[in-house]
Amino acid sequence: MGFLNRLFGNKQEEEQTMTKLNIGIILGSTREGRVSPQVGSWVKELADKRGDANYTIIDIADYKLPLLGEAGGDTSGVAAWSQAVAAQDGFVFIVQEYNHSITGALKNALDYLREEWNNKSAGIVSYGSVGGARAAEHLRGILGELLVADVRVHPALSLFTDFENGTDFKPKEVQADSVNQMLDQVIPWATALKTIR
Repeated sequence: MGFLNRLFGNKQEEEQTMTKLNIGIILGSTREGRVSPQVGSWVKELADKRGDANYTIIDIADYKLPLLGEAGGDTSGVAAWSQAVAAQDGFVFIVQEYNHSITGALKNALDYLREEWNNKSAGIVSYGSVGGARAAEHLRGILGELLVADVRVHPALSLFTDFENGTDFKPKEVQADSVNQMLDQVIPWATALKTIR
């Protein structure tokens, strides 16, 4: 019996490793001097320690998406963008607040796709003068239309207390707990939603 348990136990561990969820950490800004890569790297570092999913940073700046519907725009990155999003079971959006909303680049990237977003889960990590809360609320409405189930826990980073000089990311210790609580919700939701895709 011990041999069979070891045999089947190892097989189950292998299957769990092979079938780990894919969670994309989407950097929502493309502007020069942006801090989203710092925030995204921090989230990935925390997430990787969990070992519960394959976490990948997806930088929308890498895809050079023109404005949707713009005549003559270079759309060569659209297919790669579609593949990157389609391969994910869930997302963590790194969102910065611009004029009480999300960036135009993130809205454009969201609008390029539809089915690739459907029936997946998402967490939001935002930053801004009031923690990016207004941008996060706008994003929630967009995600609802795209059939993305966003979770309640929302790490909100302040430009005044989590960044030095507004550029060097130095999060308060409590923020790491918030990220883990968010992922504690993203993972089971992504697992459940995978069953209906």
